[in-house]
Amino acid sequence: MSYVIRSVRAGEWAAAKELRLAALRDPVAHLAFLETYEEAAARPDSFWQERTAGAAEGVDKAQQIIAEGPDGRWVGTLTVLVEEPGTTDWAGFPVERKQGHVVGVFVRPEERGSGLTEVLFDAALEWSWAQGLERVRLIVHEENGRAQRFYRRVGFLPSGVTVLLGDAGERELEFVLERE
Repeated sequence: MSYVIRSVRAGEWAAAKELRLAALRDPVAHLAFLETYEEAAARPDSFWQERTAGAAEGVDKAQQIIAEGPDGRWVGTLTVLVEEPGTTDWAGFPVERKQGHVVGVFVRPEERGSGLTEVLFDAALEWSWAQGLERVRLIVHEENGRAQRFYRRVGFLPSGVTVLLGDAGERELEFVLERE
């Protein structure tokens, strides 16, 4: 199967919303995402419009990359958020250098194992390096072994940074890929 790998366009918020809601229905969504299906489904269209426009083609602070199947259906996505030195990240840690943070990685179950996730990551890294980022990182739940194995396979390594989530003390691990 051939896919078109590209950045979203600002007006494609409805397709971005549909794919995000599909991701939040995945059986491991509770390990992969920091929001629930119910929270996301309750958001107004204006939220999805702003979110999509903020990571669309031509934007330099974030980029949502999608995989579009031959029929035009979106079958995979990820987003790179640019983090600037001197700021604080979502978990309260200081950002020491210009870096990308990969979030929202999702490939529909019927497309998994096809090599599509690797292609999405290649596109994300190409965009990141073109933005002058020094490294790219992501956060993965300690119990999400499938994702951890994939991230290692494409060159990401654990940094040793751990983030504790919520009252249950769940642990998220930072994986990084340094620019060569």
